[in-house]
Amino acid sequence: MLSVTELRKGAVFVDQGRPYVVQEYNHIKVGRGNATIKVKARDIKSGSMLEKSFVSGATVEEGEIEKKKAQFLYSDAGAVYFMDPGSFEQISIARSLAQDVVKFLREGSEANLVMFQGQPIGVEIPLKVELKVVETPPGEKGDTKQGGTKEATLETGFKIQVPLFMKPGEIVQVSTETGEYAGRVGAVK
Repeated sequence: MLSVTELRKGAVFVDQGRPYVVQEYNHIKVGRGNATIKVKARDIKSGSMLEKSFVSGATVEEGEIEKKKAQFLYSDAGAVYFMDPGSFEQISIARSLAQDVVKFLREGSEANLVMFQGQPIGVEIPLKVELKVVETPPGEKGDTKQGGTKEATLETGFKIQVPLFMKPGEIVQVSTETGEYAGRVGAVK
């Protein structure tokens, strides 16, 4: 059993025989009464979203999840495709379950598939990834006084703001939590 106060984003629980993955968690304390835990969760089997409220101190059945190493292959409009590096088995996951991370994945990127009863329910990637800048306008002379930024397109097609000195071909670190520039790694060798 799992206390409802331990439900955080990505946690899996079973309620009335249906498995859910938490998308949002709110702990609400009003006056002298008990706290209320509100979660927005996605039904793993149907994909539908649901809001549930629990009284503090309640418990739910914990969903057993496992993590499986995988290598990103490609994505299309409906799914994201990975390969198990051990068995070379191809695994697909609905694009809606990987929407937040697909913009950081390039061919061959390593990831962890989050599995529930043999079914992929999510994708975990590192907190920072290194991607190549493929397109960005040249920095204007004199623009550096304010430490300005400009838009850059990365090799995955994702666009971020980078410092004015960045040029196409350079490698940048990107935070996968915020989607923002996290540092310069250098140029492609």
